[in-house]
Amino acid sequence: MSPARPLVFITGASSGIGRALASRYYRAGHNLALVARRTAELEAWAAAESLDPARFRIYGADVAVTDSIVAAGQACIAAQGLPDVVIANAGISIGMDTAERADIDVMARIFATNNIGLAATFHPFVAAMRARGSGRLVGIASVAAIRGLPGHGAYSASKAGVVAYCESLRGELRASGVRVVTICPGYVATPLTAGNRYGMPFLLQPEEFAERAFSAIQAGASYRVIPWQMAAVAKLLRVLPNSVFDRAMQGRGRKKRATE
Repeated sequence: MSPARPLVFITGASSGIGRALASRYYRAGHNLALVARRTAELEAWAAAESLDPARFRIYGADVAVTDSIVAAGQACIAAQGLPDVVIANAGISIGMDTAERADIDVMARIFATNNIGLAATFHPFVAAMRARGSGRLVGIASVAAIRGLPGHGAYSASKAGVVAYCESLRGELRASGVRVVTICPGYVATPLTAGNRYGMPFLLQPEEFAERAFSAIQAGASYRVIPWQMAAVAKLLRVLPNSVFDRAMQGRGRKKRATE
């Protein structure tokens, strides 16, 4: 590894937002620590992009398995050093119906990945970053965190949890020099949104999102909705009376369930 270069650790790096962020940080001169369950896809992408082997390493891990992602973080520190930026990007989005017993298990999977997995991603780095007095811990939430969307109960709840967790962690680390950044994407054209059965206003390509997220992270922003148009929508949603919000959501398409 090139020791003079800053290091970014990214989960869910095999596709979508994670891959776009990896590309943006590589172009900015960072070394990469890339984490995914599907390591073959990451290896193929790195080869296709002609990434310098001295500037990246790939770690196979499942963020839903705490010991797996913690081990990946520890391996990164041992092999590449303490990252400057850690991006907990890995997440899943599946529709649910509370009346269906199987969907309660789906909800547990979503929380295990989107919430416990995010905290476990940060865990190996917090004490060392605090001791160093610098670093950025980035949680990828969603505008779905703002209000609970029909058919998205598990996903909306999990992303609201990401926002609240990162806010708590930000307060804990405020005096340490470690920044906690919460990024709330709107709609981004990724495999996660490809099957959506409803309109997706202000849809961004992953590369556009990565450019804006990179700027927000480097600036140490505490909270950022991307794109800005969705930030305006989010502010409106926060203040809408429940009766108005419920009418607006009536008949809206629902996220596909695991069995669909």
